[in-house]
Amino acid sequence: METLQLKPLIERYMSASFNVNRVMHALLRKLMPENLTADQHETLCYIRERGTCTSSELADYFFVGKSSITAIVKRLVEKDWIERRPDDQDRRVTYLALTPAGEQLIEEMQTKIEELLARYIVHFENQEALQFIETFEKLANLLVCEEEVKENL
Repeated sequence: METLQLKPLIERYMSASFNVNRVMHALLRKLMPENLTADQHETLCYIRERGTCTSSELADYFFVGKSSITAIVKRLVEKDWIERRPDDQDRRVTYLALTPAGEQLIEEMQTKIEELLARYIVHFENQEALQFIETFEKLANLLVCEEEVKENL
């Protein structure tokens, strides 16, 4: 693609991305319980997806320092949404897992998010929605792959 064609596309992407993120974050905040932050929610979702993980894994995945993750984990443990599980073979390793209360919270949030997104997705034809998601996934994969390459250098 020529550079002259790229600039207006980048500007359109940046504008649309900013507006989607701004509004969606506001809508998601309204759905969340008062004692749950966006960072905590994302952390819970990651742990749910993986089953268990370590604090180091979370820090790497979210591109933040271990001290930031430690603070989030501490609050999630205090709220009884996650628990720490020592590794059977290596006591220096601690895994994080959702508690039943954490599972229930994430399940409730997932339902609310699906209902929210469905209100917007129904405005697209099936093929249009599918093409959008596939294109968006392609962008996500490119970004993730590039970051992984940078980390391994």
